[in-house]
Amino acid sequence: MSETTTCNQFDAHPSATVAAESPLMWSYQQTGVPAATGKPNITLRERPLLGHLTLRGAAIELDKALREELQLSLPAQPLTLTQQGDYSAQWLSPDEWLLIVPPGEEFAVEQRLRAALGDAHYAIVNVSGGQTLLELSGKHAVELLKKSVVYNVHPHNFPAGKGVMTCFAKASVILRRPSEDRWELVVRRSFADYSYRWLLDAGAEYDIDMLS
Repeated sequence: MSETTTCNQFDAHPSATVAAESPLMWSYQQTGVPAATGKPNITLRERPLLGHLTLRGAAIELDKALREELQLSLPAQPLTLTQQGDYSAQWLSPDEWLLIVPPGEEFAVEQRLRAALGDAHYAIVNVSGGQTLLELSGKHAVELLKKSVVYNVHPHNFPAGKGVMTCFAKASVILRRPSEDRWELVVRRSFADYSYRWLLDAGAEYDIDMLS
């Protein structure tokens, strides 16, 4: 007797016009944004409403599906990430990866991956509503991170293309370095305001600026 496995799938972006708000909307209203200095040593930017999908399963099968559908490969090594255009995949654990896609594409990407994976043993979970991404750049971004995370962010230990799960102040985050001059914090929605205010406070001495 064969078994049929089903799962519930929801499109978080319905066709009706619904106003979408950044997880930091309340923070911008209550705390504000730093005044532009003209020559910031650190630039902070939120990249809200991106699609976040957690993938679990056999690396070979998931890698094949990602290559077919997004021309993106899974990271070959632990604690690394891969990128293809606006898509990225990050190693989280031996059988778990975080896939980030452009805003509004997460449901379609999930459908395509499920079709490509067929009867393979896997799990895809849309966690987009529970996370946001904060981007840091500038010559003092590393100094700010040294004050904020417990992980060693020295360039010799944290080269471009690396990503880890670590503690940021009193919150847990995913810290990524997609390029030499850019760092990213994937933050849980419930810690978004806390992380934002921490960054503003810890970065004040470096003339932190905010990009919209």
